[in-house]
Amino acid sequence: MEEYTFASATETALPLGIKAVGIPMDEQGLIPEGMDEILSNWDVAARGARKPYVLYTIPTGQNPTGATQSAERRQAVYKVAQKHDLIIVEDEPYYFLQMQPYTSGDASSVPPPSTHDEFIKSLVPSFLSMDTDGRVVRLESFSKVISPGTRVGWIVASEHIIERFTRTFEVSSQNPSGLSQLALFKLLDEHWGHAGYLDWLINLRMSYTARRDSLVHACEKHLPREIIHWEAPAAGMFHWMEIDWRKHPGVAAGKTHAAIEEEIFLSSVNEGVLVSRGSWFKPDHDIAEKKMFFRATFAAASSEKIDEAISRFAGSLRAQFGL
Repeated sequence: MEEYTFASATETALPLGIKAVGIPMDEQGLIPEGMDEILSNWDVAARGARKPYVLYTIPTGQNPTGATQSAERRQAVYKVAQKHDLIIVEDEPYYFLQMQPYTSGDASSVPPPSTHDEFIKSLVPSFLSMDTDGRVVRLESFSKVISPGTRVGWIVASEHIIERFTRTFEVSSQNPSGLSQLALFKLLDEHWGHAGYLDWLINLRMSYTARRDSLVHACEKHLPREIIHWEAPAAGMFHWMEIDWRKHPGVAAGKTHAAIEEEIFLSSVNEGVLVSRGSWFKPDHDIAEKKMFFRATFAAASSEKIDEAISRFAGSLRAQFGL
């Protein structure tokens, strides 16, 4: 897993006795060299576990960091997976939430794709598209592009892997809601068709681009740059902000990373703003954190509410850091 990842994925793995290993990340997500180093130097005795054989990754609009792996990065990750014979589980609920490039300040926004082909070609290639070994399991969902309440998703993988999923589903979840399947069939097949669905995805792209731009513009306007840093996300619905926590007055008083993170979080809550603590997304809590992050989302709020929220968050940060 990435060193910060979808919390429910780690919580699902825990009762199964699965111990996750966090892989270092940068602004493009998982670092292949970091994964290769961990696997190449794996010590079964020291780790108390066999060498990992499954990589779980969120390559596009990663939750919580918002990072998106480029085509080149994905190819490099795939080569490491081949070297160490890993199954790649690419969890892609945000794949079709790839946005237009961010333009700061008063710069003109990038116009939407003019054709369906242009839209499709603009999407980053998936791991599945470059899979030559049958080692990729792709997870997709309607939850982020149609409605979270549909509870309908699908898996794309090699035949022998799908057979195992089928047998598992027969004695567990069985089928998604029949009502949801019927509603989606009526919408996608009988009403929209392929062309209509692509039109919807293009519209969704522009809607998310506008909200992403509103949030990043608000950050540029309100947040104190001397203690906080961010990169505009290229996909998804999350904005990841790094706090220079060592500049917090509590450090001199001997306060820990966890204590300062909680103070900032509670101060923001008192201002009526909910930003998620980065530590909530760590798969391995045994490793001490050197950096501090907070996650915001722009999925459903208006531009006015986004601006107000970031303004309040900025106020709480200034109060916390004595700025």
